[in-house]
Amino acid sequence: MQQQILDTALQLASKTGWEQLTLQQLAAAMQISLADIYCHFRTKDELVDAWFDRADMALLSAQISKELPAATRLQQAIQHWLAALAPYHKLSSQMLLYKLEPGHIHLQFGGILRISRTVQWLREAAGLTASGVARIGQELALSSLFVVVFVYWLKDRSPAQQRSLRLLQRKLQCADIFGLWR
Repeated sequence: MQQQILDTALQLASKTGWEQLTLQQLAAAMQISLADIYCHFRTKDELVDAWFDRADMALLSAQISKELPAATRLQQAIQHWLAALAPYHKLSSQMLLYKLEPGHIHLQFGGILRISRTVQWLREAAGLTASGVARIGQELALSSLFVVVFVYWLKDRSPAQQRSLRLLQRKLQCADIFGLWR
């Protein structure tokens, strides 16, 4: 039921925009009560989190060969994450803007934790094993790279967001020169 609610919310919001979507509209479209939605999503923001969780699951489900260079493994993991969001590219941007609204400071803190969580999963999926100070540097670099590429991807109107994927490849290769991805 949770996935059906999310899918319906995505379909409705793709027509009206994320800000205009209400949980009441969602319940009416599914012919369920608000209480039924509350059992799975206590807030509209939890729908956003579920959408990004779905992208996390896509990167974790990807078959990434450990034989590939670390930068290539990271590239594949991030590409799987972005590909999961691609069907609702414009809506993903609206969701992020919703979280960044000045009145949503409580959501902004959650967004920072969300980035950290996704970066940890990217490290795991890519099989990165750095520890100590090297891990900290790696996490900082990967967090920065991830945010830059994601924000660029959100604005990218090139076919299949190819410019973003080229940016990702360049950034990963540049960081690889410094031995960050081990």
